[in-house]
Amino acid sequence: MSSFLYFILPALGGYTLTSLYLLKNPHILHRKKRTAFYCTHISHRGGKSAVEQGTEMLELDCHLTNDGHVVVSHDENLRRQTGHDVTVSSLNLQDLPLYKERLEVTFYSGRFSSGADRRFALLEDVFRKFPEIPVSIEVKENNHQLIEKISDLVKCYNREEITVWASVKSSVMEECRRTNDSMPYSFTMSRGLVLLLLYYSGLLPFVPLGESLLQFYLIRIFNRSDCRSVCRLTMRKSLFKHLAARGIQVHLFVCNKDEDIKAAFELGATGVMSDYPSLLSSYLSRNRMQD
Repeated sequence: MSSFLYFILPALGGYTLTSLYLLKNPHILHRKKRTAFYCTHISHRGGKSAVEQGTEMLELDCHLTNDGHVVVSHDENLRRQTGHDVTVSSLNLQDLPLYKERLEVTFYSGRFSSGADRRFALLEDVFRKFPEIPVSIEVKENNHQLIEKISDLVKCYNREEITVWASVKSSVMEECRRTNDSMPYSFTMSRGLVLLLLYYSGLLPFVPLGESLLQFYLIRIFNRSDCRSVCRLTMRKSLFKHLAARGIQVHLFVCNKDEDIKAAFELGATGVMSDYPSLLSSYLSRNRMQD
């Protein structure tokens, strides 16, 4: 036993020291990713007003209508957004109901959004109006027709370098990448868990990563009084700094208060996603002036 420990302990010590060194110096093994965009200000479900407030990226979700149009909508079922218990896929574009006059902000209880134009937007409209703004598109369903149409629109508007595939599900992401592997893509939920396992095992500095973005919840927004253990496990500044050093952007969301924006940047986020682009712009402006 003693002879075993004589060999294994130095080996473990050497592995640990090497891993820690490479965690802080990833350029030794990995070429830094160079995406065509670098975004600090990201707008959750953003639109025209977000762009006017200086956002650098729009985050949105897409679904396919019955007659084959790619519509920007967070939900497939429209009850929450419109009050009508119908799905996007069951209706033609012209039959989609209007948004409610006042819609509660999902990550800010008791706050509501409103707007004069209550129609659902087409993804093509977004691309046409904002040709140079990066867009992160979350695909929730493994629908080949939807994914193919998104890809075709991305190619048509020549924005493969500034449009991001995003999905929680690995099976959906695999289909997205099979359809168009020229677009940058973000971590799925299972890949995020793998990332944490690699980090805690010390293997992360040795493993190549294909993703260009990590987009993840700022855990504290869910339960401010009882999230310390989960926050400690997932919100690791050294992990985020390592990813950033490898050119992988870290976007934390959904930050709708100054204190959450501050917490996200202090954790090492390279960008913050908010439902309130004016609030985020104001925060960034104040802190740049202080710097």
